[in-house]
Amino acid sequence: MRRLENKVAIITGGAQGIGKATAEKFASEGASLVIWDMNEEKGVAFLEELKKKNVRAIFQSVNVVKLDAVELATKESLAQFGKIDILINNAGITKDASLLKMTPEQWQQVIDVNLTGVFNCTKAIAPSMVERKYGRIINASSVVGLYGNFGQTNYVATKAGVIGMTQVWARELGRKGITVNAVAPGFIATEMIQTIPEKILDAIKEKTPLQRFGTPEDVANAYCFLASDEAAFINGAVISVDGGYIPA
Repeated sequence: MRRLENKVAIITGGAQGIGKATAEKFASEGASLVIWDMNEEKGVAFLEELKKKNVRAIFQSVNVVKLDAVELATKESLAQFGKIDILINNAGITKDASLLKMTPEQWQQVIDVNLTGVFNCTKAIAPSMVERKYGRIINASSVVGLYGNFGQTNYVATKAGVIGMTQVWARELGRKGITVNAVAPGFIATEMIQTIPEKILDAIKEKTPLQRFGTPEDVANAYCFLASDEAAFINGAVISVDGGYIPA
């Protein structure tokens, strides 16, 4: 049997990058999919790809910042599939600037999506998991949430905050049959790192013993493991997927 057979997974930011790779991995393991993403064009196109492969899936254009929109999408997902087994809180943005140059708007936008969005999705979906006494919640942190990074006060604050929320929820929800864990990717070859100067990218590789950037599939594999019954006794953990990255 495939590892996620008969499971239903919601993946935020699921139409591109790591989220899309995760959806493809989960589909290959037998899961039914609910793809949440703000990019409707990419979401609809990806849904068509999945349906051609006979994957049971829906796409919903959801802004995770808005709790009422998240709650509505959750109700629609439950009406469609009858349950939600897995939540991958993967959606995230960056608005980089050093502290002295960062605007209040840049700070708030990243806090809203990366931190409040994770709260909103979990707040909306966890009750249905509690009712069934089963669930897997996996939150996207980051290597920078562990070690910090120049020019990312807002992003680092959210990713460190996600670790804190993960550990609280592991305690609160574990007794209700739900595990909550986080994955902390290192530097992954997605659109998000394309704005980083080549000189800095080379320096990052030098600090990574595996001498390469991660792939979206590397992170998707970690998500899949934590979502499976193989990880049934892992709760409140932060799994680094960073090639052994050594911070300065």
